[in-house]
Amino acid sequence: MENGSTGMGSNTLGVTPPTLGELEAIAKQYYLNLSREDLTVYQEVISGAIGSYRRVAELEEPKLPVKYPRSRGYRPSSQDNPLNAWYWRCAIQGANTGRLAGKKIALKDNICVAGIPMMNGSSVLEGFVPDVDATVATRILDAGGEIIGKAVCEDLCFSGGSFTSATGPVLNPHNPKFNAGGSSSGSAALVVNGDCDMAMGGDQGGSIRIPSSWSGAYGLKPTHGLVPYTGIFPIEATLDHTGPMAMTVENVALLLAVVAGKDPLDPRQSQVVTKPYPEALTGDVKDLKFGIVKEGFGWPGASQEDVDLKVRQAADEFKKLGAEVVEISIPMHRDGIHIWNAIATEGALGQMILHDGMGLNWQGYYTTGIVDYYGRARRVLADNFSDTVKFVILLGQYMANKYYGRYYAKAQNLVPVLTQAYDDALKQVDLLLMPTTPMKAMPIPANPTTGEYFGTALGMIQNTCPFDCTHHPAMNVPCAKSDGLPVGMMLIGRHFEEDVVLRAAHAFEKAGIYS
Repeated sequence: MENGSTGMGSNTLGVTPPTLGELEAIAKQYYLNLSREDLTVYQEVISGAIGSYRRVAELEEPKLPVKYPRSRGYRPSSQDNPLNAWYWRCAIQGANTGRLAGKKIALKDNICVAGIPMMNGSSVLEGFVPDVDATVATRILDAGGEIIGKAVCEDLCFSGGSFTSATGPVLNPHNPKFNAGGSSSGSAALVVNGDCDMAMGGDQGGSIRIPSSWSGAYGLKPTHGLVPYTGIFPIEATLDHTGPMAMTVENVALLLAVVAGKDPLDPRQSQVVTKPYPEALTGDVKDLKFGIVKEGFGWPGASQEDVDLKVRQAADEFKKLGAEVVEISIPMHRDGIHIWNAIATEGALGQMILHDGMGLNWQGYYTTGIVDYYGRARRVLADNFSDTVKFVILLGQYMANKYYGRYYAKAQNLVPVLTQAYDDALKQVDLLLMPTTPMKAMPIPANPTTGEYFGTALGMIQNTCPFDCTHHPAMNVPCAKSDGLPVGMMLIGRHFEEDVVLRAAHAFEKAGIYS
């Protein structure tokens, strides 16, 4: 295997103490009134403390295991990449036997694979090559799967459209004039196009479910922490999810069974409960009760009538399969997007921007290659960020400057209230049901106005983003087509009841309603 490299390298000169000028600038930044004499004293104390950092630099850092040989692979040509969905192609063979033997898997390009370039959709990270395998990559290979490439994702994964990646737009496999959905844009397009059996996506505001909805795939956002996030570029630790995407529920369940489970290096996990997911696919929903969430339909200025109608018709199909289907109301669902906005904006600024991807104040595995490379690159190439990332920087810092994190804190305090609203509904029914996205895929904007740009990048998250806050498992189920484009139905279950969600999705799939 070729050695992974950050391409920019660590500081080989060691940790150096600050100059008085550097300390003066820091004091000013933090509103400290310190004289030159004061700073000279602090400089002497700091110079002694720097010794600890020098010693840390000398100690050997533990690395995530890289167990299987691989070559660097290659960037595919446009002729071999008609949907612009591949960022990088490779062929990493795992164990000789296992549950994924014979399966070809693509990974979203925010997932580290040692020796394989990772761009995370952003030219700021172009040239970065991880030196570790993410936990999910190792588990896939241990189960006999073959990793065949990295799927394009949106710029730092901050878009629900598929046009913000630095490598260009990912095209919808049903109509290339339309968005594939984001931010796991390439993952969805590749599974629908038949280029892989399964793919791993990521979801902080709907980024597994949105592209699955718009491209017509099955995509599951698991309960928060069920699938380890170790070795994956984060956005906001309380929102970070990674999960499986495929063209059959069986493949989604199989991949989930392989990647789910406890990882002591991921602080997002607490009491992880795994199930035998493939065994849950009985095709029978006669003892299940579905709740059609009234507030998931009819979003002003967003919902399309055909989408609402076809999702309701799909819900009726569960009645034909013997399930009970009722309509319920969860008024607070309409506030979920507002709670998410406050958390995602300031939280992403803190973790993804100010603290160089990994953030601070958690114990687990820090991918230092990302911190080193991205931390240097973003200070030089910040103008290359997409408009969605620049929006996060400007609004997040404004709110921090003006309101000192008050609304981020209040939004996090409201998450248990929102969670309880769904939990109360899930005491009445087994599964919640609503459109995944209020609309079908939007056209790829050619020369968008500011409003068109942000509408296409963030205008579809109304139903998906609340469950990134509350951590309930949620799955897109392709349920119909309209004007040649897929319509997605979302099923939401109780925490760690992915088996029930998958069981219902599988029964719908086997009924042959969507084709």
